[in-house]
Amino acid sequence: MAKIGIFVGTVYGNAQMVAEEAQTLLQEQGHDVSVFDEGTLDEWQNYEQEHVLVVTSTTGQGDLPGSIEPLFYDIKDSLGHQPGLRYGVIALGDSNYENFCGAGKKFDALLQEQGATRLGNVLIIDSSEVSEPEVFAADWIKHWGTLA
Repeated sequence: MAKIGIFVGTVYGNAQMVAEEAQTLLQEQGHDVSVFDEGTLDEWQNYEQEHVLVVTSTTGQGDLPGSIEPLFYDIKDSLGHQPGLRYGVIALGDSNYENFCGAGKKFDALLQEQGATRLGNVLIIDSSEVSEPEVFAADWIKHWGTLA
């Protein structure tokens, strides 16, 4: 099965809960899965020919949480082209705010720009409608695991 790195950007812990659920579900499918709470560029580069799942909430005006923002800018400034990377994005946010799920959308746009291949659609989770994001994401995660 696939080697998958889950990179988490969280503020209040919801993205972390989704990432932990994803790890469990993907491991049940036989994948080799690691979660990175404050992932580094070196850790990211271990997956350049593998699979990455970005699970991030959004803060401020569509900004990345502090736990994943340095990684985003390291990828943007240091890597350039990543054609061997296959990835997915789970974006958490609140539709009451103007830049709804902005962090996940930014990560998706960056990886598309760098030539990575997205598996499936970006999963958008609206905290104003979903009280248990890890439960809401389960079916999407299981399906994504079949694409990896």
